[in-house]
Amino acid sequence: MKDYKELIKKYLKTEQAMLTSIDIDAVNHVMNILEDARKRHARIYICGNGGSAATASHFVCDFNKGASQGQDEKYQFICLSDNVPTMMAMANDFSYDEIFKAQLEGRIGRGDIFIGISGSGNSNNVVLAAEYAKGCGAIVIGFVGYDGGKLKLVCDHTLHVDIDNMQVVEDIHMVFDHLMMWCLVNGKELC
Repeated sequence: MKDYKELIKKYLKTEQAMLTSIDIDAVNHVMNILEDARKRHARIYICGNGGSAATASHFVCDFNKGASQGQDEKYQFICLSDNVPTMMAMANDFSYDEIFKAQLEGRIGRGDIFIGISGSGNSNNVVLAAEYAKGCGAIVIGFVGYDGGKLKLVCDHTLHVDIDNMQVVEDIHMVFDHLMMWCLVNGKELC
């Protein structure tokens, strides 16, 4: 039997260090943007590739169900990564880089929110969708890692996990989801 304990400890130590470095002011600001969007009935479009697509789907579940429960005004999250047939058709007819932007065309508008999740910050399809959303007057939020990549440069607001480790980046992006949902559900009396 192999002994992975030292590697496990190293990973957890890295994760703990990143958790303590979270920019709480930035998270608080994004939460206020999302709450404002909920109260205005604005749509919140979200997407990502690979593990980030799973995180985007998880956000939709946690906000449309969990954080919306008991609220008169519900969150209007829409995951652009959830409809595989739509994405495949757009990739086939246009290009993979267009799969999210094409879904936004004629839908996203001024005051809506776009959230792009990209561990590297350089997923072309997420960056192109962010640029399109910004051009339509939407508020653009990025969840990024590494140096933030191209996506960080496009965004109005970012939650940046500043480490070159995709697994830790994706873990912390998921923490952002659960952290924000938990705070919104347990802080309703603050509204």
